[in-house]
Amino acid sequence: MGNPKVGNPANGSLEGRTFWPVDLSELIQAVDKAFDYRGDVTLELRSGERVKGYIFNRNAEATLPHLQMYLMGQAAPRLIPYSEIVTVSFTGEDTALGKSWESWVKKKESERKAQAVRVEADARARGHL
Repeated sequence: MGNPKVGNPANGSLEGRTFWPVDLSELIQAVDKAFDYRGDVTLELRSGERVKGYIFNRNAEATLPHLQMYLMGQAAPRLIPYSEIVTVSFTGEDTALGKSWESWVKKKESERKAQAVRVEADARARGHL
């Protein structure tokens, strides 16, 4: 994408990165990444306005490609046409970082082993083993 500002790529997160798309294709890619991101993003609009919030919907194939986002401090979502977007910044904490499937499996396995130890200790205390 056009001139990405590198944030913290070592940990695989987009957190702290900003994208300046140079064409519609790059903008679609940036918005798709923002849609999948589990944190807030900040958009700079052609008007100079900066909006921060959570993107919950997008439609790049509409007659007027757009996204919808919940803005911080506002109850109603806002529809923003892609044509108004200048930059996409990943400014919120990446809440999914480090929460991979493998981490979940390891945690559950550890919990199951701990439970088995507790059950065995209880059975021994009762004289069943």
